[in-house]
Amino acid sequence: MANERTSSTRRTLIKGAAAAVGAMSVAPGLIAQSAPVRVGYAIARTGPWTGGAQVSQEPNYLLWADEQNAAGGLDVKGARRKIELVSSDDRSDVETCVRTYEKLMGSDKVDLVLPPWGSNANFAVAPIANRHGYPFLAPTALSRRLAEMKLPYFFLLLQQPKPMCDALVDMLKAHGAKSAAVIYVDDLFGLENYAALKVAVQGSGINLVQETSYPGGVKDLSPVLRSIKDRNPDAFIGFTYPPDTILASRQAKEIGFNPKFFYASVGTAFQLYRNVMTPAGAEGVLGMGSWNQKTSAGAKTYFDAHVKKFGAAKEPDRWASGHCYAGLQILTSAAKQVGLDRKAIRDYVANNTHKTIVGDIKFTGSENTATPGTVSQWQNGEFEVVWPQKVATAKLNPSKPAWK
Repeated sequence: MANERTSSTRRTLIKGAAAAVGAMSVAPGLIAQSAPVRVGYAIARTGPWTGGAQVSQEPNYLLWADEQNAAGGLDVKGARRKIELVSSDDRSDVETCVRTYEKLMGSDKVDLVLPPWGSNANFAVAPIANRHGYPFLAPTALSRRLAEMKLPYFFLLLQQPKPMCDALVDMLKAHGAKSAAVIYVDDLFGLENYAALKVAVQGSGINLVQETSYPGGVKDLSPVLRSIKDRNPDAFIGFTYPPDTILASRQAKEIGFNPKFFYASVGTAFQLYRNVMTPAGAEGVLGMGSWNQKTSAGAKTYFDAHVKKFGAAKEPDRWASGHCYAGLQILTSAAKQVGLDRKAIRDYVANNTHKTIVGDIKFTGSENTATPGTVSQWQNGEFEVVWPQKVATAKLNPSKPAWK
């Protein structure tokens, strides 16, 4: 009897140990399924990049995380996992940006990363993301050079300089413009857009009567604007950042320079531009834009959710904000379909046509080649897509009214 009791006890202990080992082997999987999805990024909260970053990007990151968490978390192949944002201020400094992303992807080993603001920061960080194998869907990088780097994990959501300049020149030509003057900021963004414009005007019948670069952080554009006014071009084209966009517009108004077509770039699509210039003052101004609430039912839903969260005083801009949210839609769909395996996410992004609030997005290499180049115009307080006509939300006003 004693031997039987001893044998029975031994069998019970062995079974208990085996069950414990089994539980230990299952536990990591259960923990992984319930652990938050850590999503890292650096973004400008101070410094000269702040205006763009805090309109076009970070609000969308916060909105996306809130929406997903309100639904129980990000759907990772059928399992809902809360999103934990791991973020910091890059202080509008490329070196800070690089160090932060090295840490996020290297030692912190976050699950996913979201990009910083602007072409220059993305140019510095994209190779690092590619080396670590993190998919990088950039909503505010506008650079042909980035596409030509052929980084398999890097994707440009915005339309690039060539399609944007082709659309602008096509619009000007279709409405009889014969002359244009251009100013451009002396950095990657300005130089690439200026180069694309030079190619686009060849054979168009449009003569560039003045071509002038200016340094970043410029405080006075009135001398160059006066020079351009004297040449009386049909169109003014500025490859400008938000502060320069507003500066050029204000000073053009001050000196009475009011060409038929007045086109500025980054920041024209911002609510800030409409507020600073006033809706009547912004009327007829053209710029880089690609969507508004009329673009799709999803765009209207997104716009309303953004305003509900951040207030009517902080609307999404009518260009990069939409593309930023579209990139988050793509990332959400990828996690649902393939989980958090970053190579699988990269392949999913690269090999599918994605339905988004701004329309279909399809990548050829790093470039979004499904979204056409577009031009938008302020009309009655809304930044309407006016060219090309197939995606227009309103008809172009081909003669800008006087500044008010």
